[in-house]
Amino acid sequence: MNAVFEEPSLWRRIAPAFGGFDGLLVLAVLLLSGVGLLAIYSAGHDHGTTFVDHGRNMLIAFGVLFVVAQLTPQKLAQIAVPLYSLGVLLLIAVELFGVTKKGATRWLDLQFIVIQPSEILKIAMPLMLAWWFQRREGQLGRLDFAVAFVLLAVPVGLIAKQPDLGTSLLVLAAGLYVMFFAGLSWKLIVPVLVIGGVGVIGLIWFQTAICQPGVDWVLLRDYQKHRVCTLLDPTQDPLGKGFHIIQSMIAIGSGGATGKGFMNGTQTHLDFIPERTTDFIFAAFAEEFGLAGCVALLLAFVFLIFRGLMIAAEAPSMFSRLLAGAVSLSFFTYAMVNMGMVSGILPVVGIPLPFVSYGGTAMVTLGLGLGILMSIARSSKRLRQS
Repeated sequence: MNAVFEEPSLWRRIAPAFGGFDGLLVLAVLLLSGVGLLAIYSAGHDHGTTFVDHGRNMLIAFGVLFVVAQLTPQKLAQIAVPLYSLGVLLLIAVELFGVTKKGATRWLDLQFIVIQPSEILKIAMPLMLAWWFQRREGQLGRLDFAVAFVLLAVPVGLIAKQPDLGTSLLVLAAGLYVMFFAGLSWKLIVPVLVIGGVGVIGLIWFQTAICQPGVDWVLLRDYQKHRVCTLLDPTQDPLGKGFHIIQSMIAIGSGGATGKGFMNGTQTHLDFIPERTTDFIFAAFAEEFGLAGCVALLLAFVFLIFRGLMIAAEAPSMFSRLLAGAVSLSFFTYAMVNMGMVSGILPVVGIPLPFVSYGGTAMVTLGLGLGILMSIARSSKRLRQS
């Protein structure tokens, strides 16, 4: 008697790809995506196809998230070294053959496409360091952290030299988060924090003297010096270098408790806010939705970051824990730096607000990070169910 095997339906074959997604993480992403669409429509509906392009970029990011979520953490670990090596090689190529725009050499022309290799390191850096510490699990020592610092310093130095201070800070933060979760001693962390605090106090105390035109800052370029000095006192050049931050703070303050209402922001729609759909979109959002809207947005980011850290805590391997923790706190860095610079608390460094700012490359990077979190969450869920 011949056995008859029924071929599974198409849905049965593809259903596993749609299962195991973390519901709370999906909810956090949908909340922030909704806020982003609202903000971009209001700020950019009269800027050509900005809103449509933002929606397209968001769909691409969701597609990247879905694809990366299909990979297991073991597969992610396998691509860590090749991706990091590729990123560093491309950064070296940028140094040698890069395209220069507005005084910065950040892009590489591959004839069929122009890419910004520094974006690769936002994901490759935490992947690489998580892979390194996973290999050294159970025998971590000072030499291992020294190697990690070297692995981190090479791309950060190359990116800072382009110059691209914003991206270099993001890559540096992602790497430091991995080292922190791997057990970096507080004896090394506290002195750095103290030195940083003393440096900030020194800048504020001596700002009149050090911000004079003839004073040269050895470690920073002139434009970076101007950004810091503008942060300390934007009224020194209210119609020049201080214009952006002054108008941004006016917009945020004018929003009051409940805001002026959707699409009713005067600072925004009269073009007083610079880069209103990208770096300064938080100012446009705050003007229209006020303190209440800003608190809701902050809570949505806290929800996303907290859920990411919970996924890290539940991860079964050291690689997964370090990677998920670093990716989660990277979202914190993006949001904190963007809101801080728009509010006049931090220097302007050109870092977008996740989900809300317009930008294709940043959105794809965001999808990669969320896909990694979802991959780790799905893997943990399957292990618990087995």
